[in-house]
Amino acid sequence: MDFPYSVAHDVPLFLAPMAGVSESPFRQICRRFGADVVVSEFISSVGISLGIERVLAEMRFEPVERPIGIQIYGADAGVMSKAAGMVTELFEPDFVDINFGCPVKKVVKNNGGSGCLKDMTLVREIIGAVQSATRLPVTVKIRSGWDEAQRDPVTIALRCQDAGARALTLHPRTRTQMYQGVADWDEIAQVAHALEIPVIGNGDIRSPEDVLAMRNHTRCAGVMIARGSFGNPWLFAQARDLLAGRSKRPDPTPAERFGVALEHARLALRLQGDTRKTALEFRKHLGWYTRGLPGASDLRQRLFAIESMAEAETIFADYLAESVGMMAA
Repeated sequence: MDFPYSVAHDVPLFLAPMAGVSESPFRQICRRFGADVVVSEFISSVGISLGIERVLAEMRFEPVERPIGIQIYGADAGVMSKAAGMVTELFEPDFVDINFGCPVKKVVKNNGGSGCLKDMTLVREIIGAVQSATRLPVTVKIRSGWDEAQRDPVTIALRCQDAGARALTLHPRTRTQMYQGVADWDEIAQVAHALEIPVIGNGDIRSPEDVLAMRNHTRCAGVMIARGSFGNPWLFAQARDLLAGRSKRPDPTPAERFGVALEHARLALRLQGDTRKTALEFRKHLGWYTRGLPGASDLRQRLFAIESMAEAETIFADYLAESVGMMAA
C-alpha cells in the first residue's frame, strides 16, 4: 500500500493543514524536526480560480518543504477543477488534497469542507473534476460524516477511493461534533482495513505516545498531527523515536525552545515581511512555545504585547537570565 508521492519512512508523519498555522515558516520548522509530509492551509477554490493574489500567496512554498500537498476546498466541481489546474501549473506541489473535513461555519454554509459529506454524489463529482484537471495525485481529507445520523466513515471512504482518491485522511469526528468529544480511533481502524489506498489517521494526537498508540490501535499507514504540534515541532522527532523502537529523546530546554521560536520568527519575517503585522500575527506561536515552562503565564502576557520580533528576543533573553539567577540563588 504505497503512497502516491515519496515518503521517507514506512509510517510517515504529516503536518495537518490548519488555517493561520500551517504556513510556510511553520511547515519548514516541522520538516526539520521530522515531519515527513506537510500540507498547506486549506485554500478557497473560488479565490484561486479568480487569481486573487492574497490567496495565491498562501500556496507558495520552498523546495525544503517537499513533499508538500496543497489543499483546496469548495462545493462547485467546475471551480474546483479550474483551481486544481491552476495549482498544478503555478506551483507544482507533490499532490493536491481536497478538504471534505473542515467544520467551520463560513466554509460549510456553502457546502464546502465537511458540508460536502451530505451529498456523496457531489463528493464523487468533485474528486473526478479535480483528477481530470491535474497530473498530480489527488488525495482527500474527510470526517466520519455530517452528523450522527449520517455517520458512516467506511462508506464515505470507499466512495472516495472508488472516485479515484489516491490516499485518504480520516478525522473520526462528525461535522456537528466540531472538535468536541473524543476522536473514535476504531473508525480509523475500520477504514484502514476496508480501503486499498493508504489511510492516514488524524485526531487527538497530543503527544509522541499518542502517535505510537494510534498506529498500534488502527494500523493506519500514516499519522497526521494537528494542534499537538503548536509550539512543539519536537513532537515529530520524539514520535519517530518511538515508532522506530528507540527511547524518546528528551524534551527541549527553555533555551532550545526559545532558539527554535526565534528561528521560526526569522523565517516568518523573511517569507511574510518584516512588518508589525507579521509580529502581531506571530504572537500566538510565541505563546505556544512557552507552554509548560515555569512562569509561562506571565511570560505569555509579555509576549502577547510585542510590536516587533526584536522585543520577543529581548523577553526570551531576560527570562533565561532570570532563570539562571534563580538557580544560582
